[in-house]
Amino acid sequence: MFDTRRLLAAFTAAAAVLTAASSCSSKKNSSNIISATEAQTTGAPTAASYDGTPAEADPGMEITWLADYDLNPQGGEQRSTALAIFEDIYGGRINWVGTSPDDKYNTLSSMINAGETVDMFPCEPKAFPNGVMTQQFDPLDPYFGDMGMDEGLWSDMSYLTDMFACNGQHYIVPYSVSEPVVLTYSRKLMQSEGIDDPRKLWQEGKWDWNAMKAMIEKFRSNKPDAVRYGINGWFGQAALASTGHTVVSFDGSTLKNNIADAEIAKAEGLINDMCAKGWVSTVWRDTFPADFNTLFYASGSWSLGISNAANPEGDLMIVPFPKSPDADNNYITCNIDSRMLVKNSQKGKAVATYLKCERLAVTEETYKKAAREQALVQQKNASGSFRSFITEEQYDALQEYTDLAKAVPVFDFGNGMTEAMTGYGHYTSDTRGIMYRITDSQQSRDWEELKKAFSPVIDEEIAKYSK
Repeated sequence: MFDTRRLLAAFTAAAAVLTAASSCSSKKNSSNIISATEAQTTGAPTAASYDGTPAEADPGMEITWLADYDLNPQGGEQRSTALAIFEDIYGGRINWVGTSPDDKYNTLSSMINAGETVDMFPCEPKAFPNGVMTQQFDPLDPYFGDMGMDEGLWSDMSYLTDMFACNGQHYIVPYSVSEPVVLTYSRKLMQSEGIDDPRKLWQEGKWDWNAMKAMIEKFRSNKPDAVRYGINGWFGQAALASTGHTVVSFDGSTLKNNIADAEIAKAEGLINDMCAKGWVSTVWRDTFPADFNTLFYASGSWSLGISNAANPEGDLMIVPFPKSPDADNNYITCNIDSRMLVKNSQKGKAVATYLKCERLAVTEETYKKAAREQALVQQKNASGSFRSFITEEQYDALQEYTDLAKAVPVFDFGNGMTEAMTGYGHYTSDTRGIMYRITDSQQSRDWEELKKAFSPVIDEEIAKYSK
């Protein structure tokens, strides 16, 4: 068990640092922060009884992290909340072994085969099923006690944790979900065009494909002679996910090819129809278009801050890609946040403990409040112009869209397979992997022909994991 006094003190210190970073003028009484933490910790002693000395380094809590990015702060950066808890409460340390994005899996295999020390690896689509089924990772089940799995800390993550169970073992235990694909739009533009606010429709349970298509049709018909588009960006994966169905599914032991699924065909039909009608702008952008000739911009939520900076008067808002009219829930595509325990690591307890620290960082109320304040900081250039910012409304909306009580994350296991399924190729539609070609939202395709061509390849790739 962890030392509660140290944990409370770390809560207080980390929250204070985050709050100070977010706004020099937004100071809070430290006793209020302590009280907020203590109120959620039954029978906990006061943080004031702890002298603030960090825990001594524990060799058993030293982790070798192989990745293309470091979890330790660089330059003038601050430690993440999770790292602060891991170091100050558990005496942990993370040693980074750097590698390039393209080489990290080869490096991982080489280190495992050579018996070199490597304990923790990023959780990304290719980690499952490919990494797990090629024996690159170990299950976390033996360390559930160290993670606090029986303390209610992970209860709302049980669905996602079980989704990645393989032969009864759990290799991915998500501590949060993030970066959902969203549609950014201008409420100012919507109002001027006489179009309903998509967010309000989402809140009323009326935001579906039909509602989106009706908006695009109205937007274009309002000025039929003008060059106007319905959507820009990459939305194909979100369109498929909005059905709640996947091209490749997994039942806990076996992968299955679902390319003939009627719901997948409906999503493909939606994409093709939008392309055929000229609704899709293929101009590459990283922000909502400032010329307001496009109704929706599809992207991960990472683009919201810079979209605001590019459109400071646009009154931008976000909404998830609309649900299929036949879906029983709001299904989204997003990042599944976790870490992988590397095969043959001797630091399973340490990796599990670090995962617990990540979970505490996103669930403890004091941290959540501080993170919100930090997210609302307006970033400006030397000239004083905005570089990035998000509003309180936008931040709160994003929290709703990743609330697992209101939205269900979808993971297509086809995105975690071989290069034939997921490769970028030469960045052309003909050389990319099958999953990229299926979710291509930039051009109309003959789905029946693609289905016939892709299905045997998917079967062949699935067979590689059953040998």
